[in-house]
Amino acid sequence: MKRSLVLLALTLACGATFALTAQTHPPTTHRLLATPDTVAYGYYWSEAKPALRIASGDIIDVDTLLTNTPAGLAKAGVPDAQIQQSLKTIVAEVTGDRKGPGGHILTGPVYVEGAEPGDVLEVKILSIDFAIDYGYNGCSGIVPENCDRSAGLKILPIDKKTMTSQYAPGIVIPLKPFYGSIGVAPAPELGRVSSNPPGKHAGNLDNRELVAGTTLFIPVFVPGALFEVGDGHGAQGDGEVDQTAIETSLRGRLQLTVRKDIKLTWPRAETPTDYISMATDPDLMVATKGAIQEMVDFLAATRSLTKHQAYQLVSMAGHVVVTQLVDKPNMGVHVKMPKSIWMGKR
Repeated sequence: MKRSLVLLALTLACGATFALTAQTHPPTTHRLLATPDTVAYGYYWSEAKPALRIASGDIIDVDTLLTNTPAGLAKAGVPDAQIQQSLKTIVAEVTGDRKGPGGHILTGPVYVEGAEPGDVLEVKILSIDFAIDYGYNGCSGIVPENCDRSAGLKILPIDKKTMTSQYAPGIVIPLKPFYGSIGVAPAPELGRVSSNPPGKHAGNLDNRELVAGTTLFIPVFVPGALFEVGDGHGAQGDGEVDQTAIETSLRGRLQLTVRKDIKLTWPRAETPTDYISMATDPDLMVATKGAIQEMVDFLAATRSLTKHQAYQLVSMAGHVVVTQLVDKPNMGVHVKMPKSIWMGKR
Protein backbone atom coordinates (compact mmCIF):
# COMPACT_ATOMS: atom_id res chain seq x y z
CA MET A 1 0.00 0.00 0.00
CA LYS A 2 1.43 3.33 -1.04
CA ARG A 3 1.99 5.71 1.87
CA SER A 4 1.74 9.43 1.78
CA LEU A 5 4.65 11.46 3.05
CA VAL A 6 2.66 12.83 5.94
CA LEU A 7 1.78 9.43 7.33
CA LEU A 8 5.32 8.15 6.98
CA ALA A 9 6.57 11.23 8.77
CA LEU A 10 4.06 10.72 11.56
CA THR A 11 5.29 7.16 11.97
CA LEU A 12 8.88 8.32 12.34
CA ALA A 13 7.92 11.17 14.64
CA CYS A 14 6.03 8.86 16.98
CA GLY A 15 8.85 6.32 17.05
CA ALA A 16 6.43 3.59 16.05
CA THR A 17 7.72 0.07 15.57
CA PHE A 18 4.89 -0.95 13.27
CA ALA A 19 2.53 0.75 10.87
CA LEU A 20 -0.85 -0.48 9.79
CA THR A 21 -2.64 -3.25 11.58
CA ALA A 22 -1.58 -6.40 9.80
CA GLN A 23 -3.82 -7.31 6.89
CA THR A 24 -3.12 -10.71 5.37
CA HIS A 25 -5.95 -10.71 2.84
CA PRO A 26 -7.21 -8.42 0.08
CA PRO A 27 -9.80 -5.98 1.41
CA THR A 28 -13.34 -7.32 1.49
CA THR A 29 -16.17 -5.02 0.45
CA HIS A 30 -19.25 -5.16 2.71
CA ARG A 31 -22.59 -3.83 1.49
CA LEU A 32 -24.32 -1.90 4.29
CA LEU A 33 -27.91 -0.84 3.64
CA ALA A 34 -29.82 1.66 5.76
CA THR A 35 -32.51 -0.28 7.66
CA PRO A 36 -34.08 -0.02 11.12
CA ASP A 37 -31.46 -2.52 12.34
CA THR A 38 -28.44 -0.79 10.80
CA VAL A 39 -28.84 2.84 11.85
CA ALA A 40 -28.14 4.92 14.93
CA TYR A 41 -30.87 7.56 14.83
CA GLY A 42 -29.46 10.73 16.35
CA TYR A 43 -26.49 9.57 18.41
CA TYR A 44 -22.94 8.33 18.76
CA TRP A 45 -22.57 5.96 21.71
CA SER A 46 -19.98 3.59 23.13
CA GLU A 47 -22.71 1.06 23.95
CA ALA A 48 -24.37 1.05 20.53
CA LYS A 49 -24.81 -2.41 19.05
CA PRO A 50 -22.66 -2.91 15.93
CA ALA A 51 -24.58 -3.21 12.67
CA LEU A 52 -21.54 -4.77 10.99
CA ARG A 53 -18.12 -6.16 11.94
CA ILE A 54 -15.23 -5.88 9.50
CA ALA A 55 -11.49 -6.48 9.40
CA SER A 56 -9.11 -3.54 9.41
CA GLY A 57 -8.57 -2.45 5.82
CA ASP A 58 -11.96 -3.64 4.59
CA ILE A 59 -14.31 -1.45 2.56
CA ILE A 60 -17.93 -0.61 3.31
CA ASP A 61 -20.33 0.17 0.47
CA VAL A 62 -22.81 2.15 2.51
CA ASP A 63 -26.20 3.83 2.05
CA THR A 64 -27.01 6.97 4.02
CA LEU A 65 -30.26 8.91 4.28
CA LEU A 66 -30.97 12.62 4.34
CA THR A 67 -31.87 14.28 7.63
CA ASN A 68 -35.63 14.63 7.31
CA THR A 69 -38.88 12.66 7.45
CA PRO A 70 -41.30 11.49 4.77
CA ALA A 71 -43.88 13.92 6.15
CA GLY A 72 -41.43 16.81 5.95
CA LEU A 73 -40.47 16.01 2.37
CA ALA A 74 -44.10 15.55 1.33
CA LYS A 75 -45.01 18.93 2.83
CA ALA A 76 -42.22 20.48 0.75
CA GLY A 77 -43.72 19.00 -2.39
CA VAL A 78 -41.72 15.82 -2.97
CA PRO A 79 -44.00 13.19 -4.60
CA ASP A 80 -44.50 10.07 -2.49
CA ALA A 81 -42.91 7.87 -5.16
CA GLN A 82 -39.67 9.86 -4.86
CA ILE A 83 -39.40 9.43 -1.08
CA GLN A 84 -37.15 6.46 -0.32
CA GLN A 85 -38.85 3.42 1.15
CA SER A 86 -35.89 2.96 3.51
CA LEU A 87 -36.55 6.42 4.97
CA LYS A 88 -40.25 5.64 5.42
CA THR A 89 -39.48 2.36 7.19
CA ILE A 90 -36.80 3.75 9.49
CA VAL A 91 -38.84 6.79 10.56
CA ALA A 92 -41.85 4.54 11.23
CA GLU A 93 -40.00 1.85 13.17
CA VAL A 94 -37.12 3.59 14.98
CA THR A 95 -38.94 5.44 17.73
CA GLY A 96 -38.91 6.00 21.49
CA ASP A 97 -35.62 5.37 23.27
CA ARG A 98 -34.10 4.04 20.02
CA LYS A 99 -34.05 7.58 18.71
CA GLY A 100 -32.21 10.79 19.68
CA PRO A 101 -31.11 13.00 21.25
CA GLY A 102 -29.99 14.33 17.83
CA GLY A 103 -31.81 14.23 14.53
CA HIS A 104 -29.43 12.57 12.05
CA ILE A 105 -30.00 9.09 10.65
CA LEU A 106 -26.52 7.56 10.80
CA THR A 107 -25.68 4.22 9.20
CA GLY A 108 -23.73 1.96 11.55
CA PRO A 109 -22.05 1.52 13.84
CA VAL A 110 -19.33 -0.52 12.15
CA TYR A 111 -17.03 -2.46 14.47
CA VAL A 112 -13.48 -2.53 13.07
CA GLU A 113 -11.52 -5.49 14.40
CA GLY A 114 -8.33 -4.55 16.22
CA ALA A 115 -9.26 -0.95 16.99
CA GLU A 116 -8.56 0.00 20.60
CA PRO A 117 -8.70 3.25 22.58
CA GLY A 118 -5.68 5.38 21.71
CA ASP A 119 -5.52 4.12 18.13
CA VAL A 120 -6.59 6.12 15.08
CA LEU A 121 -9.17 5.07 12.51
CA GLU A 122 -8.11 5.94 8.97
CA VAL A 123 -11.14 6.55 6.76
CA LYS A 124 -10.36 6.65 3.06
CA ILE A 125 -13.28 8.11 1.16
CA LEU A 126 -13.06 6.17 -2.09
CA SER A 127 -16.27 7.32 -3.75
CA ILE A 128 -19.51 9.16 -3.04
CA ASP A 129 -22.55 8.99 -5.32
CA PHE A 130 -26.03 10.48 -5.19
CA ALA A 131 -28.78 8.03 -4.23
CA ILE A 132 -31.65 10.35 -5.25
CA ASP A 133 -32.03 13.20 -7.71
CA TYR A 134 -32.99 15.95 -5.27
CA GLY A 135 -31.97 17.62 -2.06
CA TYR A 136 -33.34 20.33 0.17
CA ASN A 137 -32.28 23.45 2.03
CA GLY A 138 -34.06 24.95 5.03
CA CYS A 139 -33.57 28.29 6.72
CA SER A 140 -32.49 28.94 10.31
CA GLY A 141 -28.90 28.99 11.54
CA ILE A 142 -26.74 31.87 12.66
CA VAL A 143 -28.80 34.83 11.32
CA PRO A 144 -32.37 33.43 11.25
CA GLU A 145 -34.02 36.86 10.99
CA ASN A 146 -33.29 36.61 7.26
CA CYS A 147 -35.65 33.64 6.93
CA ASP A 148 -39.16 33.83 5.55
CA ARG A 149 -40.96 31.36 7.80
CA SER A 150 -43.74 30.91 5.28
CA ALA A 151 -41.33 29.66 2.59
CA GLY A 152 -40.75 26.13 3.91
CA LEU A 153 -38.04 23.79 2.62
CA LYS A 154 -36.57 24.50 -0.79
CA ILE A 155 -36.29 21.37 -2.93
CA LEU A 156 -33.34 21.48 -5.33
CA PRO A 157 -32.79 19.18 -8.32
CA ILE A 158 -29.57 17.18 -8.53
CA ASP A 159 -28.17 16.73 -12.03
CA LYS A 160 -25.77 13.81 -11.79
CA LYS A 161 -24.49 14.28 -15.34
CA THR A 162 -23.43 17.90 -14.96
CA MET A 163 -22.86 17.64 -11.19
CA THR A 164 -24.80 20.84 -10.66
CA SER A 165 -28.00 22.02 -9.02
CA GLN A 166 -30.04 24.97 -10.22
CA TYR A 167 -31.11 27.14 -7.29
CA ALA A 168 -33.04 29.51 -9.54
CA PRO A 169 -32.90 30.52 -13.22
CA GLY A 170 -29.35 31.72 -13.85
CA ILE A 171 -28.06 30.50 -10.46
CA VAL A 172 -26.29 27.15 -10.68
CA ILE A 173 -24.45 25.49 -7.77
CA PRO A 174 -21.60 23.03 -8.46
CA LEU A 175 -22.04 19.77 -6.54
CA LYS A 176 -19.33 18.35 -4.27
CA PRO A 177 -20.99 15.55 -2.26
CA PHE A 178 -19.68 14.73 1.19
CA TYR A 179 -20.86 13.35 4.52
CA GLY A 180 -21.75 16.01 7.06
CA SER A 181 -21.49 13.47 9.88
CA ILE A 182 -18.71 10.90 9.92
CA GLY A 183 -17.25 9.68 13.19
CA VAL A 184 -16.72 7.09 15.89
CA ALA A 185 -18.14 6.45 19.35
CA PRO A 186 -17.01 9.03 21.93
CA ALA A 187 -15.41 8.13 25.24
CA PRO A 188 -17.71 5.92 27.38
CA GLU A 189 -17.98 8.46 30.19
CA LEU A 190 -19.72 10.89 27.80
CA GLY A 191 -22.67 8.52 27.41
CA ARG A 192 -25.03 8.71 24.48
CA VAL A 193 -23.91 11.83 22.62
CA SER A 194 -26.22 13.78 20.32
CA SER A 195 -25.42 13.58 16.63
CA ASN A 196 -25.80 17.37 16.38
CA PRO A 197 -22.49 18.77 17.71
CA PRO A 198 -19.07 17.61 16.45
CA GLY A 199 -16.23 16.78 18.82
CA LYS A 200 -13.00 14.86 19.18
CA HIS A 201 -14.86 11.78 17.94
CA ALA A 202 -15.51 13.80 14.71
CA GLY A 203 -19.26 13.33 14.16
CA ASN A 204 -21.18 16.23 12.64
CA LEU A 205 -18.11 18.05 11.33
CA ASP A 206 -19.90 19.53 8.29
CA ASN A 207 -16.49 19.91 6.68
CA ARG A 208 -16.95 20.40 2.94
CA GLU A 209 -13.40 19.17 2.27
CA LEU A 210 -14.29 15.56 3.15
CA VAL A 211 -15.11 14.58 -0.43
CA ALA A 212 -14.06 11.48 -2.38
CA GLY A 213 -10.27 11.30 -2.49
CA THR A 214 -9.86 12.63 1.06
CA THR A 215 -8.60 10.58 3.99
CA LEU A 216 -9.92 11.38 7.47
CA PHE A 217 -8.07 10.32 10.64
CA ILE A 218 -10.17 10.00 13.82
CA PRO A 219 -9.01 9.20 17.37
CA VAL A 220 -10.48 5.94 18.69
CA PHE A 221 -12.10 5.89 22.14
CA VAL A 222 -13.71 2.45 22.39
CA PRO A 223 -12.90 -1.09 21.19
CA GLY A 224 -13.90 -1.50 17.55
CA ALA A 225 -14.12 2.29 17.06
CA LEU A 226 -17.89 2.00 16.24
CA PHE A 227 -17.84 4.04 13.06
CA GLU A 228 -20.99 5.80 11.80
CA VAL A 229 -21.73 7.95 8.76
CA GLY A 230 -24.63 10.00 7.42
CA ASP A 231 -26.06 13.50 6.89
CA GLY A 232 -25.28 13.56 3.17
CA HIS A 233 -24.64 16.92 1.54
CA GLY A 234 -24.62 17.65 -2.18
CA ALA A 235 -22.97 21.03 -1.71
CA GLN A 236 -22.25 23.38 1.18
CA GLY A 237 -20.48 26.63 1.81
CA ASP A 238 -17.98 26.97 4.64
CA GLY A 239 -19.89 27.94 7.77
CA GLU A 240 -23.18 26.29 6.71
CA VAL A 241 -24.76 29.52 7.92
CA ASP A 242 -28.47 28.69 7.52
CA GLN A 243 -27.93 25.30 9.24
CA THR A 244 -28.47 23.23 6.11
CA ALA A 245 -26.54 22.42 2.94
CA ILE A 246 -28.11 20.69 -0.05
CA GLU A 247 -29.27 17.85 2.17
CA THR A 248 -29.56 14.54 0.33
CA SER A 249 -29.09 10.78 0.45
CA LEU A 250 -25.78 9.26 -0.65
CA ARG A 251 -24.08 5.96 -1.37
CA GLY A 252 -20.36 5.74 -0.70
CA ARG A 253 -17.37 3.41 -0.52
CA LEU A 254 -15.15 3.93 2.51
CA GLN A 255 -12.06 1.97 3.52
CA LEU A 256 -11.60 1.69 7.31
CA THR A 257 -8.10 0.90 8.58
CA VAL A 258 -6.79 0.80 12.15
CA ARG A 259 -3.65 2.88 12.63
CA LYS A 260 -1.54 2.13 15.67
CA ASP A 261 1.37 4.32 14.55
CA ILE A 262 -0.49 7.64 14.93
CA LYS A 263 -1.70 9.42 18.06
CA LEU A 264 -4.25 12.20 17.71
CA THR A 265 -6.24 14.50 19.97
CA TRP A 266 -8.51 15.89 17.23
CA PRO A 267 -9.49 14.55 13.81
CA ARG A 268 -7.21 15.45 10.92
CA ALA A 269 -7.54 14.98 7.17
CA GLU A 270 -5.47 14.82 4.03
CA THR A 271 -6.67 15.66 0.53
CA PRO A 272 -4.65 15.35 -2.68
CA THR A 273 -3.71 19.03 -2.28
CA ASP A 274 -3.85 19.90 1.43
CA TYR A 275 -3.26 18.82 5.01
CA ILE A 276 -6.18 19.77 7.27
CA SER A 277 -6.33 20.19 11.05
CA MET A 278 -9.58 20.66 12.97
CA ALA A 279 -10.99 21.65 16.33
CA THR A 280 -14.41 22.48 17.79
CA ASP A 281 -15.67 24.35 20.84
CA PRO A 282 -18.67 26.42 22.00
CA ASP A 283 -16.28 29.41 21.86
CA LEU A 284 -15.23 30.14 18.26
CA MET A 285 -11.93 31.64 19.40
CA VAL A 286 -11.07 28.50 21.37
CA ALA A 287 -11.88 26.37 18.33
CA THR A 288 -9.77 28.63 16.12
CA LYS A 289 -6.75 28.52 18.42
CA GLY A 290 -7.14 24.75 18.74
CA ALA A 291 -7.16 24.16 14.97
CA ILE A 292 -4.15 26.44 14.50
CA GLN A 293 -2.23 24.70 17.27
CA GLU A 294 -3.06 21.30 15.79
CA MET A 295 -1.54 22.39 12.48
CA VAL A 296 1.51 23.90 14.17
CA ASP A 297 2.09 20.68 16.11
CA PHE A 298 1.60 18.60 12.96
CA LEU A 299 4.10 20.63 10.93
CA ALA A 300 6.64 20.66 13.75
CA ALA A 301 6.39 16.87 14.10
CA THR A 302 6.50 16.03 10.40
CA ARG A 303 8.44 18.77 8.62
CA SER A 304 11.53 19.31 10.81
CA LEU A 305 10.31 22.76 11.78
CA THR A 306 10.33 24.51 15.12
CA LYS A 307 6.94 25.60 16.41
CA HIS A 308 8.07 29.17 15.74
CA GLN A 309 8.65 28.32 12.08
CA ALA A 310 5.48 26.25 11.79
CA TYR A 311 3.37 29.06 13.22
CA GLN A 312 4.89 31.52 10.76
CA LEU A 313 4.17 29.10 7.91
CA VAL A 314 0.51 28.81 8.90
CA SER A 315 0.26 32.61 8.79
CA MET A 316 1.98 32.90 5.40
CA ALA A 317 0.57 29.92 3.53
CA GLY A 318 -2.21 28.33 5.58
CA HIS A 319 -5.92 29.02 5.40
CA VAL A 320 -7.94 29.28 8.62
CA VAL A 321 -11.56 28.51 7.80
CA VAL A 322 -14.79 28.53 9.81
CA THR A 323 -16.11 25.03 9.14
CA GLN A 324 -19.55 25.54 10.64
CA LEU A 325 -21.31 27.92 13.02
CA VAL A 326 -24.58 26.11 13.60
CA ASP A 327 -24.06 22.69 15.22
CA LYS A 328 -24.77 23.76 18.79
CA PRO A 329 -23.10 23.93 21.13
CA ASN A 330 -19.84 23.42 19.21
CA MET A 331 -18.59 25.58 16.37
CA GLY A 332 -15.89 24.23 14.10
CA VAL A 333 -12.70 25.59 12.55
CA HIS A 334 -10.22 23.91 10.22
CA VAL A 335 -6.82 24.93 8.88
CA LYS A 336 -5.73 24.00 5.36
CA MET A 337 -2.04 23.80 4.53
CA PRO A 338 -1.28 23.40 0.81
CA LYS A 339 1.14 20.62 -0.04
CA SER A 340 2.38 22.59 -3.03
CA ILE A 341 4.67 24.76 -0.92
CA TRP A 342 7.01 21.79 -0.42
CA MET A 343 8.40 21.85 -3.93
CA GLY A 344 9.81 18.56 -5.13
CA LYS A 345 9.47 16.85 -1.73
CA ARG A 346 6.25 14.87 -2.14
